[in-house]
Amino acid sequence: MEAMEVDSPVELQGIGQPEGGVAAPAGDAENANAALVMSDSGSSTEVDDDDDDGSAEGQAAAYTPPRLPATWAFSQRAVGGATSTPPIRRRVRQGLRVHYPSQTAAPSRGFPDFLLRAPAASTAEPESGSATEISESEDEAEGEEESTAAAAEPIDPVPPAGSDLSVTVQPAQPQEAATTNSSGTAEAEGAEAQVQGVQVSSAVLSPSDENEGDTCTICFEAWTTAGEHRLAALRCGHLFGYTCIQRWLKAQSPSAKCPQCNKKAKRSDIVLLYAPKLRALDNTEQESLKKSLEQEQSLRRKAELESAQYKIKLQVVTNKYGQAQQELQELRALITETSRNLFSSTSSSSSHVLSLSQRADGSRSAQYSFSKAVLVSQAGGCRVLSYCEPLSCLLASQPSPHTTLVPGCGVKKVSVVNMRASQYVPIHSKQIRGLSFNRQNDSLLLSAALDNTIKLTSLLTNTVVQTYNAGKPVWSCCWCLDNSNYIYAGLSNGSVLIYDTRDTSTHVQELVPLRSRCPVASLCYVPRAASSSFPCGGLLAGSLEGGCFWEQVNEATYRPHVLPLETSGCTDIQVETESRHCLVTYRPGRSNPSLRCVLMALTRTPQQESSELPSCSCEPVQTFNAGSSCKLLTKNAVFRSPDGGGTLVCAGDEASNSTMVWDASSGGLRQKLPADLPVLDISPFSVNGEHFLASLTEKMLKLYKWE
Repeated sequence: MEAMEVDSPVELQGIGQPEGGVAAPAGDAENANAALVMSDSGSSTEVDDDDDDGSAEGQAAAYTPPRLPATWAFSQRAVGGATSTPPIRRRVRQGLRVHYPSQTAAPSRGFPDFLLRAPAASTAEPESGSATEISESEDEAEGEEESTAAAAEPIDPVPPAGSDLSVTVQPAQPQEAATTNSSGTAEAEGAEAQVQGVQVSSAVLSPSDENEGDTCTICFEAWTTAGEHRLAALRCGHLFGYTCIQRWLKAQSPSAKCPQCNKKAKRSDIVLLYAPKLRALDNTEQESLKKSLEQEQSLRRKAELESAQYKIKLQVVTNKYGQAQQELQELRALITETSRNLFSSTSSSSSHVLSLSQRADGSRSAQYSFSKAVLVSQAGGCRVLSYCEPLSCLLASQPSPHTTLVPGCGVKKVSVVNMRASQYVPIHSKQIRGLSFNRQNDSLLLSAALDNTIKLTSLLTNTVVQTYNAGKPVWSCCWCLDNSNYIYAGLSNGSVLIYDTRDTSTHVQELVPLRSRCPVASLCYVPRAASSSFPCGGLLAGSLEGGCFWEQVNEATYRPHVLPLETSGCTDIQVETESRHCLVTYRPGRSNPSLRCVLMALTRTPQQESSELPSCSCEPVQTFNAGSSCKLLTKNAVFRSPDGGGTLVCAGDEASNSTMVWDASSGGLRQKLPADLPVLDISPFSVNGEHFLASLTEKMLKLYKWE
């Protein structure tokens, strides 16, 4: 239903008189009796009120229009004389004019100085800045009686609560409601009904969605008052969860933008909001419980680590006690044996020598025969090999078979009982360069890798129990065979670090190289022995430019002895502890175009004067030649023959992809064991009285049995 307003283009100066109180001339009276046209460019409907019957004119003449209030102004012109009342044309326009109480109007002037046009309800919706809304109070379909009755008295629409506007609607005159034809009457009645239905109500903004402002627009989850998903805002003012907007900007950097307004934003624009009346999920207690849980888990892991360390220490002490008990029993047995007569001891020794000679004669026909091949890594990457006697399994280093789930490197267990690969144990994050076991048979594996660490791994539980950070890539490692509490690590800068397993913090001593700073490619410990040629014990370190023997004078003192080796091309040094021999491997060079393995005897020069110290050295005994190619740092082996009649030397030949087996006493080649790829490491072992030889390639592990 449309509201109505009437505008007058002239000011009201008085009824039937011109300005100044002087009577108007006749011409002016006639002009006054002429039809008054009220222009309104915004109206499309006009109502013409023609002359009615005499009674209506008499009533119009007798009727005196009331005084207009100052708050509302309607256009109306008083005429003088009932018989000469001209027809009045009025235009009905949508909307009404509102006069604010703050403005004053003189009684002699018909219009206020300031008028506010309020749009009708049938027009477009008001803008967001509008403060008023015009609503219809009655429907256009109401009866004619209600329209006439409403026109007889003023209508005071009640403004809604909270509105500061005072609105008064002046009713239309009774003589204006009658028209000469039915169409004019209908239009006039519709216009009067529009005026009657005008109401002013304060504009109420449409309520927003209940859930708007409660959730993050990125993840659609509720904000929290604490924790990672607490409320945060960007510079543009849009709200998000802190973790969501942080990840959003990080993912789109450097050209990050706000997810809502697309304005440029950066991570430094994120501001945490502290809104006490924000309707957010209170998860303070949950976050507190999470922190408590994390602390408890951290303490539990720390306690488990300490427990494992104490178990290792207890096991070391127990082994040391058992070793002392065994030495005591051996001494008692030795004393008892020496008390026997000389004749019985001589006869027993002669029979023992006879049995050894018989076994040596029968061993000439024995050799290694192929037993089985085991696939270790389908993708390759195997490097070093070692044998665990308590578990009867071989351990080969390899990259992780599942790099996405468990990245890094570890060892693959290969059982020698059923000759099958059983389990992968992850240890390091980079390539493993050394594996070693001690004599305690406690299944503790010492490993060295290029990730700057050496680690102790329990193969009983397949877990790392101790980690030492060397600060440099570690190329080799070994145990101290005289005291299992000490371990050695050869670094890439030529230094050797000594660690005490009872001290889990750092190394206890560093052995600095005397000459070059080449990486320590091999480390072997020579235990003390009752030998006239070489009784001392110590560490034999080999690098690409030579070797050095670090004699262990006492538990904390090491004396270096530079060995007379070639100054270049040394790739590996291995030791046979019983015969006090070492095997040195050289790469092919200009003077020697083939791979050479030199068997050398360790010697010690006795002390001649009190001021001079005894020196340790080595002398070549036998040289074994292989192929003309050596691109990899392979590891060879020197060990006692399974029949006990001598020493065997084994080395990998890259030129023929095979394992060469030589007799150390004669220097002749006994066997050539073929392989599909270059042999990287060799390890002899025995199980249940049977002797085996294992050779490792990049993918396969081949086993040979001594028969």
